[in-house]
Amino acid sequence: MERSWVNRTFALLFSLFLVLSLSAQDTSLQEKKKKNLEREINILESQIRQNESKSKDVLEKFKLTGRLISSRKDLISQTSRDIVALDGELRQRQAMAGQMRQRVDTLDKYYSRLLLSAYKSRNMRSWYVYILSSESLGQAYRRYNYFKSLSDELTAQALELKEARSELQVQMDSISTLKRRQQSLRARQEADLARLKKEERNYDNQIKALNRNKKKYTAELSRKRREVEKLDKEIERIIKSAMAPSSGKPSSDRPVDYVLDGEFSKNKGKLPWPVEGAVVEKYGQHYHPVFKNVKLPFNKGVNIAAQEGSSVRSVFDGVVSQVVMIPGYNLCVMVRHGNYFTFYCKLRNTQVKSGDKVTTGQVLGTVDTMSGSTLLHFELWKGQQHQNPEIWLR
Repeated sequence: MERSWVNRTFALLFSLFLVLSLSAQDTSLQEKKKKNLEREINILESQIRQNESKSKDVLEKFKLTGRLISSRKDLISQTSRDIVALDGELRQRQAMAGQMRQRVDTLDKYYSRLLLSAYKSRNMRSWYVYILSSESLGQAYRRYNYFKSLSDELTAQALELKEARSELQVQMDSISTLKRRQQSLRARQEADLARLKKEERNYDNQIKALNRNKKKYTAELSRKRREVEKLDKEIERIIKSAMAPSSGKPSSDRPVDYVLDGEFSKNKGKLPWPVEGAVVEKYGQHYHPVFKNVKLPFNKGVNIAAQEGSSVRSVFDGVVSQVVMIPGYNLCVMVRHGNYFTFYCKLRNTQVKSGDKVTTGQVLGTVDTMSGSTLLHFELWKGQQHQNPEIWLR
């Protein structure tokens, strides 16, 4: 029976160890993802509240709400995975607790029998009489050893029973903690589901508003397209001025830092984000989310929603090439990294000037709140070719 219990316990402990080990490998990454989602949601909610009172740009509200819904769904899915993982861990721990409880019951019964035996032999005088009445010295010795082993075993069993009860209590406390965490996650998920329904209703209302005023928003889109065209032309002009206009090679008075260029290239996919926030418009060509046949201006960068007053930081070591004002994009800073260029637009103010050397993470300025939206427009170019910044950022 003892061997059977040990084998079953070992098998259960091993399976529990595997579950916990596999879970632990993923927990850190999942927790980080969850915190990022929660931070994104807080930023987007703040932006929408801010946008509601200050901005007339329905398309901007629409993008923010769409990203909020997407982030909310991701968070709900993540919470669901956490609940499923907790369910599995709870089942394993409850099974282990059941095995431990059986062990405690077995030890308890055995200890009770030992106590009964000791109680019957409690009279010390009868012990002596029993030993002295032995027919031989060997028999006396054996009778003495019997009483001694009974006492020793009683002490050992009491200690083992105490340890088993202590282990069972630890396991039960662990189960209680897991259950409380599970209840907290379920409550959080229900609250997020309620918020999601409200946000989806708001999203539907925005679609109706866009459809009711298609002419107005089409005109607004034309204005945005002109702003984007001005930005694109200015960026292209700045890059060309930083490079030899005829041969395409860097001019002699602006030597390329090839070491820096190589280091920048090696960090593809590892660059820090220029600001903490949520990408509400990705790189590339997109269509209007409601007017499906209407193309939006090609986005040569990413638009990142950030908290009001957030610091904008350089993604790598480099030299500030230009600080310019562009209509619709306010202050823009261009940093050169060898043959690579990064642009940070929609800044309220800057802390650098043309010619300044900057380091990774150095503050360039503060993101501005324009028309009720706090968005950083960020672009990354390799020479005269724009890149998808998200491929470069970690």
